[in-house]
Amino acid sequence: MAAVEVLNSTGAKVSEVELPDEIFSIPVKTSVLHEVVRSQLVSKRVGTAASKTRGMISGSTKKLFRQKGTGNARAGSVKSPLRKGGGVIFGPSPRSYEIKVPKKVRKLALKMALSAKVSDSQLFVIDALELEEIKTKALAKVLSALNLDDLLIVSDTDDTKLTLSSRNIPDVKVIKTEGLNVYDILKFKNLLLVESSIENIKGRLS
Repeated sequence: MAAVEVLNSTGAKVSEVELPDEIFSIPVKTSVLHEVVRSQLVSKRVGTAASKTRGMISGSTKKLFRQKGTGNARAGSVKSPLRKGGGVIFGPSPRSYEIKVPKKVRKLALKMALSAKVSDSQLFVIDALELEEIKTKALAKVLSALNLDDLLIVSDTDDTKLTLSSRNIPDVKVIKTEGLNVYDILKFKNLLLVESSIENIKGRLS
């Protein structure tokens, strides 16, 4: 098992925690990570873009003018795509961009993302991260002591004070262990786990 130092809010080492190899020390395959991240990103697309075909346009079906003798091209409908206000040829229609990824692959990718952070020495553990009040300055002071930026913080509780205090700090995001995902782990350079959240991660991925 890999041992990681547990820090306090002043950046001092207080203990060590062992991380199970089956979650935090597995071989990383970029193809698996790419597949899961792509699935996450395309699922954010709404897919509601739509246009009307000539059959959806409201208007008369009367022939505009007689077929011969006018010198004009033959025209049969005011709803023709060639005319202003007519239908659209091959326009977009509502669709789903979802890419389905098996549950086992998603879980494997999450383990790989965590393992990548451990191998790159970008995973840190803090014993507790509790703020007395909602104050950005207080959280910024802690992060400065830890010398961390571009950071994803993972907590096991829904800490409103922590979440609201982090919103005005650039490149810092707080999520619960239930929302831990591959895209966020890879998006941020550093990963900070509250020590109590490790057990939840073990339970989710074991």
